[in-house]
Amino acid sequence: MKSINNTAHFVGSIPLNSSEEVFCSICDALGNHVKRIPDGETGERTNWILFQRKMLANHPAMEPDSSIPKFQFKQWNGKVIREVELLKIRDNINLEELIFPVGYSEHAIESFKDFERLQSNGIIPSDVKFQVSIPTPFATGYNYISPNGRKEFLKVYEKSFAIDIKKIIDSIPNDKLAIQWDVCQEILIFNNYFPNRSENYKDEVFSQLARIGNVIPIGVELGYHICYGSPGDDHIIKPKNFALSVEFANGIFNYIDRSVEFIHLPGTYGQPENEFYEPLKNLKTPKSCEIYLGLLFFDDLEGDNKRIAAARKILPNFGISTVCGWGRGNPERVSSLLNSHKVNFE
Repeated sequence: MKSINNTAHFVGSIPLNSSEEVFCSICDALGNHVKRIPDGETGERTNWILFQRKMLANHPAMEPDSSIPKFQFKQWNGKVIREVELLKIRDNINLEELIFPVGYSEHAIESFKDFERLQSNGIIPSDVKFQVSIPTPFATGYNYISPNGRKEFLKVYEKSFAIDIKKIIDSIPNDKLAIQWDVCQEILIFNNYFPNRSENYKDEVFSQLARIGNVIPIGVELGYHICYGSPGDDHIIKPKNFALSVEFANGIFNYIDRSVEFIHLPGTYGQPENEFYEPLKNLKTPKSCEIYLGLLFFDDLEGDNKRIAAARKILPNFGISTVCGWGRGNPERVSSLLNSHKVNFE
C-alpha cells in the first residue's frame, strides 16, 4: 500500500498523442508513486467538453435558443474567453425516450485495452487502477444549455450518463477501475457566475454530486476533482483560499450514500500566505478517502516546495497534484510537469 504522502494524482487530460503514450510516460516517471492513471483524454476530448457541445448541436432533438444572447465566458480578471450560443431541447420531444450518446464509455473501453496490455507486460504496476475522468452533467448543462429548459435537459443528460457509466462498469473489471467526477461548473454556480441562480443551489449541487456518485457501485473506486477551471492556463474564478473546496468535499461526504476513495482540491499559483491553507483544518475526511492537493505548477519547483510545506502545517497527510488537467497546455510541458511530481519523492 503506497503512502498517500508519497503518491501523485493526475486529474485527467495530458496533451500527448495516445493513451498508450500517456500510460507509458506516467509510469516511466512515477510508476511507483501512482495509484490510478487516466488515459489523458486524448483526441476529441482534448478540449474537455467541447465535443459534447458538437454532439448536442448536431443532435436532432436540439436547437439554438435564439431568444437569448450568447453567453460570455470570462476569466477572473474580466477577460472574455469566448462567446457561446446556447442550445435547448426542441418543442414536442418525448423526454422519456430521449437519450444522448455522450460517448465516454467508447473512449474508456478502447483505452482500457492499452492499459490492460501494458499492465500485463509489467509496464504499468499491477496494483495501479485505470482512472476514467468524467465531467458532471452540470458542466455541459451550464456551459452550453439555455436556462430555458435546462432543468429538463439535465434530467435527460444525467440519465444518459448513467447509461453510459453502466457500459463502462459492465466492460471493465471493477477491481481495476476508478471513476472521477470533474466538479467545475458547480464551483462557478457557488460564485454566482451563471445568471438566475436558484435559491436552493447548494442543495441542488450536492444532491446531483451525490446521485452521480451513488451510480458507481462499491466495487469501483470513486473520486471527485474540485476545479476552478483552466482555460488559457488560468483560473476562471481565482480561489481566495481552500474554504470553498473544503465546503465541497464536506458536502459530498455528507450527501453521498457510499464511500469516496479520493478527492482532489486545487490550490493556486504564487506564494499564498499561510491563511490560504487554514480552511484545510475543517476537512471532515472519512478514513477511506485520500486527499490530493493541487499545488504543483509548471517550472516552479521552489514555489511547489513552499506551497506543499505550507499546506502540510495544516494537513500533514495528502498526495500531490497540479490544479487541473494539462490537456489545453503545450505538450512540451509534460516532461517538466512529470518531473515536478517526481522530485518530491526523491
